Formats: sequence, C-alpha cells, structure tokens
Amino acid sequence: MSAQCQLCFHRCILDEGQTGACRARANRGGRIVPLNYGRLTSVALDPIEKKPLRRFHPGSLVLSVGSFGCNLRCPFCQNAEIAAAGAEFPARDCPPEVLAQEAVRLRDCGSIGVAYTYNEPLVGYEYVRDCAALVHEAGLYNILVTNGTIAADPWRALLPLIDAVNIDLKGFTESWYRTLGGDLETVKGSIALAAGRCHVEVTTLIVPGENDSVEEMEALSGWLASVGPDIPLHVSRFFPRHRMTDRGPTPVETVYRLAQAARKHLRYVYTGNC
Repeated sequence: MSAQCQLCFHRCILDEGQTGACRARANRGGRIVPLNYGRLTSVALDPIEKKPLRRFHPGSLVLSVGSFGCNLRCPFCQNAEIAAAGAEFPARDCPPEVLAQEAVRLRDCGSIGVAYTYNEPLVGYEYVRDCAALVHEAGLYNILVTNGTIAADPWRALLPLIDAVNIDLKGFTESWYRTLGGDLETVKGSIALAAGRCHVEVTTLIVPGENDSVEEMEALSGWLASVGPDIPLHVSRFFPRHRMTDRGPTPVETVYRLAQAARKHLRYVYTGNC
C-alpha cells in the first residue's frame, strides 16, 4: 500500500518499503515512519554563537544533537557524511527521555537546553517534537537549526515548543533553490510563520557566482525586513566542500559588501566564516 509523506514540499509518494528523498522517512505497513527516531550521529556541547545565534542568550552553551538525512541536495554541504546518509549510517540510540536527562545534567555546565542541528533535524520531526516537549517540561530551551523546507501545518504545530530558530535562506532566486533541490517560497513561508512565535535568525551562505550579487542581497534583505527589521541576518563565507570544489572561498570583501547592502534594510547583520 502506498503512502504520501506530508512533512515537506516534496510530498513523497512511497510504496511499501520505499524511503523518501530525505533518506530518513519510509513507508512501513502503509504508514510514513521516521527511520532516524532516537538515533544520533552527532553530539556536542557548543557555544550558542556557533548555531549561529547572536541575539539569543549570548555567551551560553547548548547541547547540540543531530541524526542523519536531509531533504535538500546542497553540493556545498559541510555535513554531507550525515546529511546525505540513510539508516545504514552508524548511530547511537538516545530516546527522548535520555536526551532530556542529559540536557538537565549539563545545565550546571552553562547549557541552556538542546539544539537540533548538524543534519536537517526536521526530517526527524517526531523525535524533535517529543524531545522538545520534555526539554520544556524541564525548564530548558529548544533551539532549531533548519533549512526551513517544512510544510506549513507541521511547522505551526511544532513552533510552540521551539524557543529559537536559525533558518537557512540559501539565496533569493527560485533557480538557485531548484539547483539545491529546494523551494524558495516554502522557506520564506517558514520564516514568516516563525517570526513573532519564537526568536528567529537567518543565515545566507554566499557562494561565488551563484548568489553573490548586491541586487540579490538587496532583494533578500528587503523582504526579510518586511517580515521583521529586527531579524538578525548572518552573511556567511563559502569554502569549497563536498561536490563544490570547483571554486575558491568567497572573497572576504564580497561578504563585507553584501553585509553592508543588507544593513540598509536590517538592524542586525553579522558576517560569518571571515
């Protein structure tokens, strides 16, 4: 029996036993189930600024966790070994109760909660949801680092459990998003829905020859300002990674020039990887 996943814009229709485009959700018995539930590939205690979040409890630490899978195909992915992996990737079992207990234990070390990050955490939506509920019960924060390509209904349902989010806005043209296997309008919708419901910051990685024009940054930052002029934007420098090693790093002066263009519209603009 086939089943359709409703989690993201791909809307994968899967026959029994098939896995979706994200490699983390599959049809089992006519139901879409997360293959990565409670399976962690990455765990670290990170500075909050590394997410990056600059205006949410600066100077604090956060327990950062990731699994496997992603619903995009970015050729520059810095975590491709887990983002492009499936259920065959080695992972440790960590039920929500165990993760919440670890988050509480690390509170004495300066940790303020849990960040769901590294791969695309929302392909493991059910795990994030269940963990986030327990983390909130413990009086800690939930932080999400995502590409923002989740469908509107599950996003609305999850947002009451999320305290801060950094959403990748990978550019401001549909053609670039199609190259990445994504959808610009879905990401814009996710940013707009999150604004006012939790703390939101946005990151744009500047890839030479792809999304590095002043005109595109003017359009991107102007739109973001229409959602909220106080939303921080991180303008980040590209380095060759994964399948995109055909060009050098973004010139530092390009990052600074685009950040300055964004400051015409936004109150808080930061540069990254410079």
